[in-house]
Amino acid sequence: MKKEYITALFDTFEEACYMYQGTECWSARELQSILGYLQWRNFENTIEKAKISCVNAGEKVANHFADVSKTIQMPKDAEKIIIDYALTRYACYLIAQNGNASKSQISFAQTYFAVQTRKQEIIEKRVLDVARVLAREKLSQSENKLSGIIFERGIDAKSFSFIRSKGDEALFGGKTTNDMKRILKVPQTRPLADFLPTLTIKAKDFATELTSHNVVDKNLKGDNQIANEHIENNLAVRKMLHIRGVKPEQLPPAEDVKKVERRLTSDEKKIVKKIQINKDRK
Repeated sequence: MKKEYITALFDTFEEACYMYQGTECWSARELQSILGYLQWRNFENTIEKAKISCVNAGEKVANHFADVSKTIQMPKDAEKIIIDYALTRYACYLIAQNGNASKSQISFAQTYFAVQTRKQEIIEKRVLDVARVLAREKLSQSENKLSGIIFERGIDAKSFSFIRSKGDEALFGGKTTNDMKRILKVPQTRPLADFLPTLTIKAKDFATELTSHNVVDKNLKGDNQIANEHIENNLAVRKMLHIRGVKPEQLPPAEDVKKVERRLTSDEKKIVKKIQINKDRK
């Protein structure tokens, strides 16, 4: 395909996109024309094949093929139902995959929606990575805050380590910090939290914040009082998670948060560099 034709097709697909209930979608009727189908019944057959592919992939058809059919008035008070769908990017990709690849429009659409779907996946993954890194930073801040509060009450670093470990034991159903490191295959020299999923990191953070608040509010002093408070708070958080069907000790390990941080930093540098290159070209 010539560059001009590819550019025209790209612009056509981009312009056809619209927002439906907060999601980027394409009208099946409009996509029919863009993909070079003259008759709706032929295109509808391709849509049905795409729906089967959607089910086979473990996705819900309704999440990607929203029925937006409408009734229009015809002469002599007759009515006609115009079938249409609001198609997600993934639905369009499946339609292209099930379409006639000999059509240049279909061939282009297969690549276009595959790339766009991959972009969306990358964006979603980045959002989750950023959320985990921020959650880990917040936990560090909460633990530093708690250590500062209890150090003012004459408790040393060794006692703080003991209090924190007792909190872990309560949160993880009796398993110690070292138990969890062994289960999740965390290096002994690394903090357990660096390999925990975001949900567990936030659970630890919430329990730590509760302890900080109550130590001050109740004017708690001494290892036993503060340790018991931290245990109770972690037990309370564990109970809440358990009610929702979550057992922290059974959640799989997450990628080393330090690696995630390095990847995000590297990506940011690449983005900045790309922006600068584009500016220099203008």
